[in-house]
Amino acid sequence: MQVKIINRSANPLPSYATADAAGMDLRANLEAAVTLQPMERTLVPTGLFMELPSGFEAQVRPRSGLAIKQGLTLLNTPGTIDADYRGEIKIIIINLSVEPQTIQHGDRIAQMVIAPFVQATLAEVPELSDTERGAGGFGHTGKS
Repeated sequence: MQVKIINRSANPLPSYATADAAGMDLRANLEAAVTLQPMERTLVPTGLFMELPSGFEAQVRPRSGLAIKQGLTLLNTPGTIDADYRGEIKIIIINLSVEPQTIQHGDRIAQMVIAPFVQATLAEVPELSDTERGAGGFGHTGKS
């Protein structure tokens, strides 16, 4: 599948690191480094604009290495980029560590997964069918 993209940064286009990788790394497009204090969040531009085919979305997800090594993760995760959005892709990053963390231009800050989706038609009904689980919610199956 081909996705049209405009790159207004000096960074390379996102690409898959391995043959079976699901996500492509997104990089920060910054004029100057950004330092986040503990619990501080910011919006980081990527310099990327894209045109997804109808019926597809781009999911923006955290990078596990950034989370474990620096305590940086994404808010609104996974973020959804709709096929009709034409603005710049920007990443909401929060510092969950106890130390200031600095993001430099070109740092890999998130990953993007392109995925198909289905739009559902909702049918309002007076009741739902019974299941073994029923209304059992968070943690209802207990610990193993």
